[in-house]
Amino acid sequence: MLLKLVLGLTSTIFFIVLLLVLVFFCHKRRSKHDQNDIESIGGEKRGDQEASSEEDLLTFQGGQDLTISDILDAPGEVIGKSNYGTLYKALLQRSNSVRLLRFLRPPCTARVKEFRDVIQFLGCIRHPNLVPLLGFYAGPRGEKLLVNPFCRRGNLAQFIKDSHKWTNIYKISIGIAKALDYLHTGLQKPIIHGNLKSKNIFLDRNHQPYISDFGLHLLLNPSAGQEMLEASAVQGYKAPELIKMKDACEETDIYSLGVILLELLSGKEPINENPTTPDEDFYLPTFSQNAVLDHRITDLYHPDILQSIAGNAENPVTEERILRFFQLAMTCCSPSPSLRPNIQHVLWKLEEIGK
Repeated sequence: MLLKLVLGLTSTIFFIVLLLVLVFFCHKRRSKHDQNDIESIGGEKRGDQEASSEEDLLTFQGGQDLTISDILDAPGEVIGKSNYGTLYKALLQRSNSVRLLRFLRPPCTARVKEFRDVIQFLGCIRHPNLVPLLGFYAGPRGEKLLVNPFCRRGNLAQFIKDSHKWTNIYKISIGIAKALDYLHTGLQKPIIHGNLKSKNIFLDRNHQPYISDFGLHLLLNPSAGQEMLEASAVQGYKAPELIKMKDACEETDIYSLGVILLELLSGKEPINENPTTPDEDFYLPTFSQNAVLDHRITDLYHPDILQSIAGNAENPVTEERILRFFQLAMTCCSPSPSLRPNIQHVLWKLEEIGK
């Protein structure tokens, strides 16, 4: 009897110990799994003050019908990539509409509170020559997606290679200046573009320009913003005095605008990576300045610009008008920020040139 009691008690203790061991190992395994989930995103460790357990979608004018599933389930084609994000051409299947989705890498973005404040501000900006922000998606692991319309006619850099009609050049220039004027002077607080270049300007079928990416650097942390500035410098749009992206201002935007005006006029890229002679300057503003000093006036503009334009006999393009346009572009590209005109003066001069 005593033996049976001892054996029963031993069995009970054994099963209790076994149960405790199983509970311990299950808890340990679960804790390890949870830790991996919150520390690893795309193979990178994140320190996770910005993590959120919920998804969020903000929509703005023109994007009220967007849903989270529209954005996440849309098949996309990569059309641009940088260290701080990826650009997708995406088909939203429910509405059968094409949209531009810009994914910003979590480690490259600004802090959550600052980010949301800027997004709310950018989402309210509307102008006929600006690409609007339609929506913003924030995912549970720090993912951030900006939703914009997709412009099918391509960007200004592509246009410059193929078209040299004065009427189109003038229309595009006026539209860009109006958009920049709105950003600098038409809002409660000025928005500095910070990355103005011909690849960030899109055209419709009537050659109406639309500036994109305005204020994008405000959504990035200082390191990613500096990468954007360095890329702008390599492409030939950075003002010479600009060292840090956080110091971008109206004057640095005006410098970039001047480079774009020179591009439109000459049909040349800002940086000539394949000069025809060893001493040929590869930077467009310097090349243009040297052309003036050497009396090579015809090097300042594409020869097709002076061709007669049907239906515009009352206001034909002349070399004098072209040279005034060139002079304005070079003033915008002045090495001294104090000598550059403000955007309202640029717009006034362009309108005067068009009369």
